[in-house]
Amino acid sequence: MESARSARKASTVPQPVAALHLGSGEPVLLLQPFMLSPHVWERVAHILARSYEVYAPALPGHWGGLPLTGWNITPGTLADAVEAKLDELGWRTCHIAGNSLGGWIAFELDQRGRAQSITAIAPAGGWRRFTPAQLRVGLTFLSLAPLVGVGKMLGDFAARNRLVQRIILPLIVQNTNAVATADAQAVVVAASNCPAYLRLLWTGLRAPGLTNLDRTQAPVRLLLCDHDRIIPAKTYGRMFVEDLPASADRITLRGVGHVPMIEDPARIAALITEHIESTRPQLRAV
Repeated sequence: MESARSARKASTVPQPVAALHLGSGEPVLLLQPFMLSPHVWERVAHILARSYEVYAPALPGHWGGLPLTGWNITPGTLADAVEAKLDELGWRTCHIAGNSLGGWIAFELDQRGRAQSITAIAPAGGWRRFTPAQLRVGLTFLSLAPLVGVGKMLGDFAARNRLVQRIILPLIVQNTNAVATADAQAVVVAASNCPAYLRLLWTGLRAPGLTNLDRTQAPVRLLLCDHDRIIPAKTYGRMFVEDLPASADRITLRGVGHVPMIEDPARIAALITEHIESTRPQLRAV
């Protein structure tokens, strides 16, 4: 009886996902933030799948993703892997929504001509090389190392532990009560199982941020979060606001943190959908 109860309890912890792939219609690519997993997109993906074909892959070196070799891991090398997946799917171009690191990769893919539109949610890369802003974001992620270590050591217990969730969730959301239990657990497990963690930090402390934003080809919707504690919009959103083409939407999301998909999925899905639909050619009566 006890073993059966334990098995049921263990089964509640989310399992790694190589990719979410659902729906049909125009192709939509959803790109996860650093250290997390496709789970952060799950509720948004199911809403979007009512109208589109949705694909949300686990990034290499992250929970559920392919392994990485070497230390020179950059958003560009991650974009290589995502681009290979697009080729497998037969997607020459697609609408892309990316959060944090996923937003950075979205702009990398745009430079390769793969984006029909971009919804960049609290995108990373908004700093110049060897600046205090670059150093601060690196140190912010490095400061999470103790939590990562505790999560790895405690395994599923950490994922189910409300205290651990209460420590981690406020870093990435504003309203912790809006986060589903499964999403909270997936955040803890994913952050504790990210082999690329130190390697991407090492690269990020040495490499430049995003460049050539003014040459972005696809229509862009920039969503900055007013309670972002990881890369605060006031500092790290400035470059996007200033450098993106004048045609880009610039929207501040009120009442949400760095990963708004898990605390307000309906609003994020609606904003992505609205942007995709706005890029369609308007039919003119003859």
